[in-house]
Amino acid sequence: MSFQSLNKLFLDRAEENLEKPFLWSKTDKEWKSLTWQETSKNVKAFSSGLKAHGIKPGDRVVIVSENRPEWIVADLAITMIGGITVPAYTTNTEDDHHYILEHSGAKAVITSNNILANRLALATTRTKYCKLLITIDNYNGFEPEGLNILSYNEINNFGKNTIENSTDHLDKIQPDDTSCIIYTSGTGGRPKGVMLTHKNIYSNLLGAADLIEIIGKDNNKYLSLIPLSHSYEHTAGLYLQVDLGSEIYFCEGPEKFSSNLLEISPTLTTAVPRIFEVIHDRIKIQMKSKNIIIKTIFNRSVKLGLKKIFSKLNIIETIEYYSYGTLIRNKINNQLGGKLRAFVSGGAALNPEIGNFFLALGIKILQGYGQTESSPLISANRPEKIRIDTVGPAVKGVEAKLGEDGELLVKGDCVMKGYWEDEKTTNETIKDGWLHTGDIATIADDGFITITGRKKELIVNSGGDNIAPTRPEASLTFQETIFQAMVEGDRRPYLVAIIVPEEEKTSKLNDTEIHDLISNEVKKANENLSSIEKIRKFIIIRDPFSTDNGLLTPTMKIRRHKIKELYGEELDDLYGSKAK
Repeated sequence: MSFQSLNKLFLDRAEENLEKPFLWSKTDKEWKSLTWQETSKNVKAFSSGLKAHGIKPGDRVVIVSENRPEWIVADLAITMIGGITVPAYTTNTEDDHHYILEHSGAKAVITSNNILANRLALATTRTKYCKLLITIDNYNGFEPEGLNILSYNEINNFGKNTIENSTDHLDKIQPDDTSCIIYTSGTGGRPKGVMLTHKNIYSNLLGAADLIEIIGKDNNKYLSLIPLSHSYEHTAGLYLQVDLGSEIYFCEGPEKFSSNLLEISPTLTTAVPRIFEVIHDRIKIQMKSKNIIIKTIFNRSVKLGLKKIFSKLNIIETIEYYSYGTLIRNKINNQLGGKLRAFVSGGAALNPEIGNFFLALGIKILQGYGQTESSPLISANRPEKIRIDTVGPAVKGVEAKLGEDGELLVKGDCVMKGYWEDEKTTNETIKDGWLHTGDIATIADDGFITITGRKKELIVNSGGDNIAPTRPEASLTFQETIFQAMVEGDRRPYLVAIIVPEEEKTSKLNDTEIHDLISNEVKKANENLSSIEKIRKFIIIRDPFSTDNGLLTPTMKIRRHKIKELYGEELDDLYGSKAK
């Protein structure tokens, strides 16, 4: 069957699965589901309701909500009438929302709770286009003149009266039509609107097909944690799961991730590297309270697991690995729900030491790589051949090569249509069909790709050496008492760092004790780094980088230019007479 649109793909799967559960959310401490058939009816009703309120083919509609069934219903409903979904993060400020609403020319915005709705209502007062605000939850707040505020249920109920017309535009949707405009996180300034077509996203599903075939494509339960506004989750957490006929469970939040794993027992889930770091630290803390025998068995199991990955076990070690080692691995797996076929790491680079720790314990972590501009998947480790220090080979349908300066270039149906209202930047980014990723990489003879740094973020020291900051930063944050770190040293003789200590581990210490503790941690981190990557000096700050203070993007990447603006003088002092 030839592909036409993501909407037809969804309706086909809904017809196949009918009364099977599809979307799960937790309300009143109980998990409740919508079946595929119920979801399909809601999509058709909501689509008709949007059409009745003036949304036409080509119109942009912003969604600002936490992950929940209504998010998916809204996304499918918008595109069913030929509209374009514009996902936006719940962590965005009023100014961020205003920029996206104005830049995209959105006709409407769909949001969830009172706080978000108030923020968006304020943002609409400065836009020329957005005159409709739809709230999923009950709204009691600011109502600017000229803004029509309706509830999700009102739109849905209105649409039920004309539901028979809901699929009128379906056959007119073409594979090359824009499905969504996803705004990049903006690590270096204003975000750009990436136009992704139905075919772009579907090509990613084809690219992941052979990986999923190995993991297991039937009877999947997927735990959704990464925001659906992120291109990774929008493709892998929504449309890939639609294609697989999976059950999607919406995580209650990062702090509930571990408990949700136990409740749901998912077969597949994705997480950002910070989640893996938290689980790693929790396991380590658990082991500290165990007796010497349990500690020894656990440490031995990890050691054998690592040896099995990197070399070969002898006969005695093999017996150990498959005896008490199996017991340890099963115990850890049970803490993650017991049925996990694979953990997918997305959003940022995973520290290889953290990744190898989980692999040693029998937990498959598939680290991949992608960009919003590539829908987003470019490469991924294969389940049967994981090299966690790499991002795997290019997936099916994607070509990858290196430019003369080492920049990774990719080509395929996954490459975006372009940047919304920005032809100049589009032409600078896509040349002769090749997407210029901006990432510096190496490609091994067997095709495995290693990302070594960001082209614009490469540090060139005073000796002319190119240094990717992500490696020393990962080595620092691997240490137990370092929560966050950013290194700097452009046109300087050595690297320096801004370090945020772990609050729980340092709250009872004075400044001198914290400095001495961090100093020792930096020494440990330096043991794994080359001479030019070593951290020579550092400053300690107590306020973490966060989305609230603008120092992290919504996908938890550090905004280097913002951090440098804030702490630039203190970093400069590390190279002068004031340095300690």
